[in-house]
Formats: sequence, structure tokens, C-alpha cells
Amino acid sequence: MRRKQFNDNPFPYHHELDLDITSLTNMGQGVGRAENWVVLVPFALPGERVRARVFRNHRNYSEADLVEVLHASPHRVEPACSLFGACGGCQYQNLSYEQQLVWKRRQVAELLERMAGIRAEVEPVIPSPRTYGYRSKLTPHFRKPREGETPAIGFLATGAPRRIVDMEQCPIATEGINRTLPELRARVFREIDRYRKGATLLLREGSEGVATDHRAVVSEEVGEVRFRFQAGGVFQNNPFILDRLIDHVGREARGDGVRFLIDAYCGSGLFCLSLASGFDRAAGIEISENAIDWARDNAGRNRVENCDFVVGDAAAIFSGVDFPPGETAVIIDPPRKGSDERFLRQLFAYGPARIVYVSCNPATQIRDLAHFRDNGYAVRRVQPFDLFPQTKHLECVVTLEKGER
Repeated sequence: MRRKQFNDNPFPYHHELDLDITSLTNMGQGVGRAENWVVLVPFALPGERVRARVFRNHRNYSEADLVEVLHASPHRVEPACSLFGACGGCQYQNLSYEQQLVWKRRQVAELLERMAGIRAEVEPVIPSPRTYGYRSKLTPHFRKPREGETPAIGFLATGAPRRIVDMEQCPIATEGINRTLPELRARVFREIDRYRKGATLLLREGSEGVATDHRAVVSEEVGEVRFRFQAGGVFQNNPFILDRLIDHVGREARGDGVRFLIDAYCGSGLFCLSLASGFDRAAGIEISENAIDWARDNAGRNRVENCDFVVGDAAAIFSGVDFPPGETAVIIDPPRKGSDERFLRQLFAYGPARIVYVSCNPATQIRDLAHFRDNGYAVRRVQPFDLFPQTKHLECVVTLEKGER
């Protein structure tokens, strides 16, 4: 049967074929080939032979559903979650954790060479101390149900962005969140008539417990620093590996002759306040006044006196700091979409001696690295951290140093 608007070249709709899976993409899809044609199959693992059913043909590859594993990988394991494969939140619960780290490292190296033309040694991925029960923030959502119906509350289904998979528990979330989730679901069901549309819910675990109000104030201790921030705000979601991440970023920022530190996407001050003691002076820059208020409050409460915070103007990000560029390291930790061109132009014009680029999306990070190379910066170290076990996501820290132009 030919589905309406389906491109049937090179395969008809729902055509089945047997494939040997040789690799994994950074999106968590197994890679197979039918002669010289690439076919991507979610949940199929390297070393496996599988039967797959084609549901979409692109210009130079096809996508297919996994029908059957004909020969299983020795690294295939039983998923901890009964919703794995249906819920779109996790991609790797069926792969041993050791192999998740191997493939994430390889994916970073491949992205570096393919997207930025950079061949660099990628350090082994620093593992998370917890592979389940690590996530301290969860945001399930639901759509407005028809009258008399109970809404599904959870995450988007795999391959079906209009459908939500109902989720009563989430194994990658903390125990506190999983204890609170049934209560929150029950409250939504009782009050469903209050919602004109659907909604995104929040569960954020901090030192005080689990908050479900976006405006609630929560706290998190990282090393010797205690951070306060709004529950719905931006803060790292795996607190169990944060000490190692921050220690690494600090060591990389403290290069020869570096005395000053700028945290250019400082938020509530995570990197700036944690690392300020290792520098003569430090400055946090953020275009959000609300975030700067939280950073200043955190500095005062933790008695960090050599760190200033500046509300940055998007058109003049570095105008509020007077550190000599040749003695300054800049930490950047932008959103998943990466740094925009306007920010990068200002960063290169400022010209710090070292840049430590932290990203939760290696693809956009590596896209940006081509601009760093063209502006005289060389990659000195690439260190991935697995802040997101069981998923395709990865935190990656790239150290760049300014060379002679």
C-alpha cells in the first residue's frame, strides 16, 4: 500500500528488510545499509542483525521501525522502564552503560571531524555516579482532554510528536520526584476543569524536597557553595556529577598567566561562584536581570567577595568588565541551540586567552567550533561528561586557547 504523500524511492511504504547495524548516530539511531543506502533504525544496536520496516524515505537515507532483532548484540540489556521504546525520553536503556559511554565518545569525535573539520583526541566520557534516579527536574505535560476523559500525563511518544505517553513513574528521575509524581497527577485529575488547554508540569528536587510550583525557591549544594534559584529556572539537572564537572572546568580555565574569569552565561552563578576563589577577580554576565538578581543573592549568602555580576546588553556583552583579555578565561555555557553569531563576534573581538565551552548539545557546540578555529583559537581538550545516562544527550567541555594569528 502506498501511503498518501509518501516518497516511495527507494522503498515502498512499510517495506521490510534485514539489516546489519554497524553504528549509532548522535540521535540514538542504529545505522544499517541496504547495499549503499543508509537506513536509520531506533533501538537497534551495533553488531545486531535486525528486521526493519521503512516508514520514511529522505533524499539520501531512510528511516525504519525496528520489527525484530534477529541476532542480538552481547551489549543489549533489559530496559528498566516498561515504557522504553514508546516514550521518547530515553534512547539507550537497552544498551549496557559501559557501551553508552563508548558510543557517546565516538559520536563526539565523528561530529568534530565531520562538522568542524577538526581532528582532536576525545577523552573517555566521565560517567555519572548514578545511571538511574539522577534527574532532579522533570517536566511532564498533558493536552486538554475531551469532556469526560482522563488526560495522558507524560512525554511525547517516540516518532509520534502529537501523542503523549502516560507516565506514572520515571526511572531516571530521583526517588523524591517519583514519590511526588502520583500526588501531582492526582491533583491534575481532580482539577482538570481548571485547565483551558493542556499544561507543562514541574517537579524540581532541591535540598528542601520536591517543588511543583515554578516560582518556588529551591536550593542545591555544589561543593562548598549553596545555590538558591527558582524551581522553574535553569540549573543543571544531574546534581550527582556536578562537582566533577565544575572541578574540570576550573582546571581548564586556569591556564598559564590567567588571573581573571568571566562566566558569560552565568545564570544564577553556578560556574562563577564555584570557581571564583581560584582567580584574582571573576565576573558573571547574563542578559536576564532576574538571573543576575539570584546570582548576586547567592554571592552574598556564600560570602564570595571577588565576583561581580553584570546585566549584559546583547549588543555589548563585555562592556561591563575591564579584565585584560590576555589574562582572562571565559566560560560559555549557552542554550542547546548554541551561541548566536552576534555573541561570537563580540567574544572574538574581546579575544580572551582561553575559552572553556560547556554545552549540553555537542552538535551545535561543534558547529560553533569552526568559527573559533577561523578566529585563531585551537582546541586543546575535549572532555565529555555523561549528565544524561540512558539518553542520547551529553554534556561536553571543550577547552580552546588563543594562538598566534
